[in-house]
Amino acid sequence: MSKKRISSKMFRTTGLIMGLFIVSGLFWGQAAAQAGELNPARILELADQARGNVKGVKWRIDLTSQERERVQKQSLCIEAKDFNCLATTLAPPKLKGRKLLMLDRNMWFIKPGLRKPVPISSRQKLMGGASNGDLASTNYAGDYVVKNITREKLDGDPCWVIDLKGKTKKVTYDRIRYWVSESRMVGVKAQFFTVSGKLLKTAVFEYKNRINTGEGEHAFISRMTIKDQLLKTNTTTMDYSRVEIKEIPASTFNLNLLVR
Repeated sequence: MSKKRISSKMFRTTGLIMGLFIVSGLFWGQAAAQAGELNPARILELADQARGNVKGVKWRIDLTSQERERVQKQSLCIEAKDFNCLATTLAPPKLKGRKLLMLDRNMWFIKPGLRKPVPISSRQKLMGGASNGDLASTNYAGDYVVKNITREKLDGDPCWVIDLKGKTKKVTYDRIRYWVSESRMVGVKAQFFTVSGKLLKTAVFEYKNRINTGEGEHAFISRMTIKDQLLKTNTTTMDYSRVEIKEIPASTFNLNLLVR
């Protein structure tokens, strides 16, 4: 074969390879541009808004926990503003009036007749698979560092998949793998891990509630379903209802007033 024909063939092959690189570069360039417009911190901020992180919101949570043959129920009223939260137990009657206060990432337990609030951890078990911290307004954007972000489909829905690591030991979970819907900008699934990487539980989220913060109407969480990864038959559901945007006075989170 002549040098001329070999050179021509090599030129065509090189051109094809370069063309593939250009197309690939365009695809990843578009993905990078989209990620740049919505950086990980902004994605988390938007997802947080659908899970309580707004300037004044009140809702009810009805918990149902099934552990083997045992079923437990509990209802609470939640009042949240920014990153502070007060949970007041409504039912069952024997627990009525008990409160959990989260203030500046610290948490206390208060109950009628108790003279002093008891410091507690947001990681402590509340009921079933739900921890104390699961009641609070979500602040993943402020409480966690983004270690990695990828993209994948979850049940056909394109999602950002964000690996998070807690900034301090006060966070409810050391590590979280979080799926955020690209089209709706809400968290649709989360896996919760220990610091060593052991999977503790998995949660999926539904958003049938709607709220209007003054900047337009958007989705608000309606159900969180938690599955225990150690005891796989154990399931806890948290149903959110009676959601309303309202002014929450600072006195709501005053620890001294709560123990009077």
